[in-house]
Amino acid sequence: MTPMPFFQVDAFADRPFSGNPAAVMPLDRWLPDGTMQSIAAENNLSETAFTVPSEDEHADYELRWFTPAVEVPLCGHATLAAAHVLLKGGRIRFATKSGILTVSRDDDDASLLKLDLPAASLREVSEPGVCEALGLPDRPLWLADGCNDSIIVPVEDERAVLAVAPDFAALGKIHRMAIVTAPGDDQDIASRVFVSYAGIDEDPATGSAHAALVPYWAERLGRKRFTALQASARTGLLDCELKGERVVLGGHAVTVIEGYFQL
Repeated sequence: MTPMPFFQVDAFADRPFSGNPAAVMPLDRWLPDGTMQSIAAENNLSETAFTVPSEDEHADYELRWFTPAVEVPLCGHATLAAAHVLLKGGRIRFATKSGILTVSRDDDDASLLKLDLPAASLREVSEPGVCEALGLPDRPLWLADGCNDSIIVPVEDERAVLAVAPDFAALGKIHRMAIVTAPGDDQDIASRVFVSYAGIDEDPATGSAHAALVPYWAERLGRKRFTALQASARTGLLDCELKGERVVLGGHAVTVIEGYFQL
């Protein structure tokens, strides 16, 4: 059996058992896709991030993400987790299916990592099936093109966000990452995120969802910087900023497991 380094990191978290756990597995070279998918299923976390050193002068590592069920084109929290494990200086660059993603240390707080993602393009749609699966009356929704099929579902307030009780079986038949959101109480915005089609009923703290939420709320709040609560049972806290066509998400990360995966 071959031992491979393994890290489990709580991302968008300043303490263990909060934020969103991700597995990070730095590799020397890619394993077969089926093997990486099996490892992700074995880990049974929302995401397992695999990296290999990059030969591209514009990137330090190549990065891929797998849920227990599928490979995804974009994942924020597992990128933050990978940076937490691999970052040695002030900045690290990952070549991904969503382009070059950069994570850098904050100038004032070296423990705060800033993740640069492409801002989603939003368009208003009507998808009554999503609302019905969430147990909500039909309403206008906003689809985020090229962002894991995210769809923003606005509700009245944070209490309404917390009250959502999805039919996960019904939601699992719809290829959408459903983001229920409203103005927050203690933070500027609040959300919960459901990705049943990818084998994740509720995701605890989701960077890719905020690639859609940040442009959505920047327009409605009338400002480009604000704070966000992902109101899952574990909770996630994010600093958010819209910079042109990019979203910058600030968050902390904590390593909770370090060891070897035996294959």
